[in-house]
Amino acid sequence: MSTELLTQDAGTYLARPAAPRAFLVIHVETDGSSRVVDLPRETDVTFGRSRGATIVVDHEKVSRLHTRVRRTDNGIEVEDLGSRNGTRVNGELITKVTQVESGDEIAIGPILAVVGVTTGLRRSSAIADATTTESRLAAEIDRSIRYRRALTVALVRISDDEAIEALAHAVRTMDLIGEDIGDDYLMLLPELDRTTGAAMLARLFEVARISRTETKHASLCVPDDGTTVETVIARLRTQLRGGRERVVTEPGGYPLAGAGTIVHEPAMRRVYALVDRIADSNMTVLILGETGVGKELVTEAIHAKSTRRDQPLVKLNCAALPETLLESELFGYERGAFTGADKRKVGFFEAADGGTLFLDEIGDMPLALQSKLLRVLERKIITRVGGTVEVPTDARVIAATHRDLDADVREGRFRQDLMYRIGGFTIAVPPLRDRPSEILPLAEHFARIAAAEQGRPAPSFGADARDALIAYGWPGNVRELRNAVERAIVLCSDEIQLADLPERLRDAGNRVRPVAFATSPTDVRGQLAEVERAAIVAALEAEGQNQTRAARKLGLSRRALIYKMEKYGLKEPPAR
Repeated sequence: MSTELLTQDAGTYLARPAAPRAFLVIHVETDGSSRVVDLPRETDVTFGRSRGATIVVDHEKVSRLHTRVRRTDNGIEVEDLGSRNGTRVNGELITKVTQVESGDEIAIGPILAVVGVTTGLRRSSAIADATTTESRLAAEIDRSIRYRRALTVALVRISDDEAIEALAHAVRTMDLIGEDIGDDYLMLLPELDRTTGAAMLARLFEVARISRTETKHASLCVPDDGTTVETVIARLRTQLRGGRERVVTEPGGYPLAGAGTIVHEPAMRRVYALVDRIADSNMTVLILGETGVGKELVTEAIHAKSTRRDQPLVKLNCAALPETLLESELFGYERGAFTGADKRKVGFFEAADGGTLFLDEIGDMPLALQSKLLRVLERKIITRVGGTVEVPTDARVIAATHRDLDADVREGRFRQDLMYRIGGFTIAVPPLRDRPSEILPLAEHFARIAAAEQGRPAPSFGADARDALIAYGWPGNVRELRNAVERAIVLCSDEIQLADLPERLRDAGNRVRPVAFATSPTDVRGQLAEVERAAIVAALEAEGQNQTRAARKLGLSRRALIYKMEKYGLKEPPAR
């Protein structure tokens, strides 16, 4: 979410849920190429030798019009059009119209088309979500280190929704406020050192005091107090909760290594089958998928299974650096190339020579640099910034993006020739919400890691927590799941309950597990819930069903009232 959106009135920012996207990842065995083709509703995608086919396949085993794929309101259908060699779905020859799902494989002569369907998301708050906040924090930390500029980061506990929305409007355009867990929020204040940051926080908290809202906060300054996202967040949580500081032993925090072996969904099994198939080749690979789905894990798997496994795997996030700095990081620079270049620096291409170069978020690379990257990929030669000597490079490139590159090409934001070049083989990683059988095993895996780091036994998950994990949409995917479990470990005792999970997960849990009102006088919780529900009904009736006035009458924020109405079945939850 951009900082411009954060300055809008909270009530005006209600992003529509994105429509589910359906597509085919098409692999051509004869030349090793691949591409992505969208499946619009009620539009036929045909395969055949005829120039009238959507996908023209000039091959002896393909008929003039061979196969039709169609997306309808009922799903995705595949039909063989009377071809001579037939059409196979997941290895089985089809004789009638066949329904397919995400991850299914359609074989047509030398073509293997993998079906992909991703569901839509909705955002409904002016406060940045946890995934956006973490990504922005990583970029700001990198900027702070590279340019030696201070960054103040604060973790704020504030329970009033209106007060936190007011804070979001009070910060500067460059600042950001985003979710952490429950009533805790992260505040990023770039360009402010420890002293000026403390002064800014004091002024901002005056906004909360005006609304008579109590706040508690912890703050630190980058790079003095931490240089990774995991270190910064761990220290802030420790300060705020008064616990012992967690030691983060790896620069990247808890890696997902090992989680890649937790593969239950057919779609993910096929992803890793494709990894096995192309690992030993030298072709470039494009990995598509939402933020946090595990694109980096797939890259690591490709590298580990390749003949380059003993050579370096070098990773660069193209979205984290400005254009001028990104070019010098990619290709290196000569002494005197620019102010501050007091010695020659080897770039990422040279560092990855003989190994693998992972270009994450390549869709955010500036257009001017895209043409230079294309030249390097074509010629296998780089020229350092400020230099004239051509340096050969033998780095296999794997690129990844969460963006729709086809749309970016149509809108002029990404070069079509570069897309074809990096998409020598394309792998689409499905989002976590489309891999429900993997959610609980991954959660238990992360719980074991986090508990072991804290020197305690891994807690189990209660039934209500398990229901919530399954019901939630996971917009931040595997990364968000990992963070939610790590936070729950801090709050739980012997078992992770629904109350230990972030509020957004608790909402999902309450929708699938309605409150049961007890008749026994000894059931205190049931009696209190019954009283609370009755009070809400009475307030709504007294105020003519006006939620804002009813919330004021009850001493609640409007958002808190809506949450309780959904909890007690007085209001339908928003459609996902």
